[in-house]
Amino acid sequence: MAQRMRRRLPGVLRFANPEQISPEKDEPAVTPGGKMPACFLLAKGKRDTFTAMKKIFLLFFALLSLRLLAQNAADTRVFELRTYYAEPGKLDALIGRFRKHTVRLFEKHGMENIGYWVPLHNDNNQLLYVLAYPSLEAREAAWKAFGADPKWIKAKNKSERKGKLVSRVESVFLRAADFSPGIVATTPETDQVYELRTYTMLPGQLEPLLARFRQHTTVLFAKHGMTNVAYWTSIEKDAQQARLVYFLAHPSEAAGQKAFETFGKDPAWIQVKTDSERNGKLVEKIESIYLQALKM
Repeated sequence: MAQRMRRRLPGVLRFANPEQISPEKDEPAVTPGGKMPACFLLAKGKRDTFTAMKKIFLLFFALLSLRLLAQNAADTRVFELRTYYAEPGKLDALIGRFRKHTVRLFEKHGMENIGYWVPLHNDNNQLLYVLAYPSLEAREAAWKAFGADPKWIKAKNKSERKGKLVSRVESVFLRAADFSPGIVATTPETDQVYELRTYTMLPGQLEPLLARFRQHTTVLFAKHGMTNVAYWTSIEKDAQQARLVYFLAHPSEAAGQKAFETFGKDPAWIQVKTDSERNGKLVEKIESIYLQALKM
């Protein structure tokens, strides 16, 4: 009996150190009696856990890489910023028509609803919204089909029995800037406001301004609590210089104003602005309007 135990003991000791177990073997050795040593089971469990965690990390980094590639891929869509000036007392009816009919009909005809807003201080009865299209040609075809849609004609006629709802429409076509965050449909939130900013540059200063935003301004905006939402350059007629059009988000109008105040005093911004304007100013005019997002 003692001799049999002495013969078994070395067999057990050979597996006392888990590092001595070869991971290349599919079938591990067993102790006399056909049982796998407990130390081997422990080592095998650790190795299986490590392998599973390795696969999870590899999958995570693969998905992260795909997401980054998608974000950095060029957005070739054409966007349109449309501003409607409602007739006096007709803004609510106009918004109601959009909610009940227009938004769904836009989608039916291949237009992508990006967002709808009204100014916080809406003295001009404005409704602003952004649509996206695969191309300018697709845009023309979509609006033609929309205008001829019997459901739209019926909704329009019914809503205008007591007079027109819209007195004037302004439209600007846009291309996404290469440094813009991914442009997706806006999710209205009651605890934040949006700011639409439009920059008109001095002649020949578009590219220097875009470079300044790309390399510095957007980062400094984020540093001071501003959320970069979307950046575009306008598509102008007759070879006119494009404008920079972008949306920021703030917790409130007062917070947005305070953020720009601290941004303007930031030594990093002052240095960037000074360096970029050694040969002259870049911007001729800045227009800003604070907006509230609408749920459609």
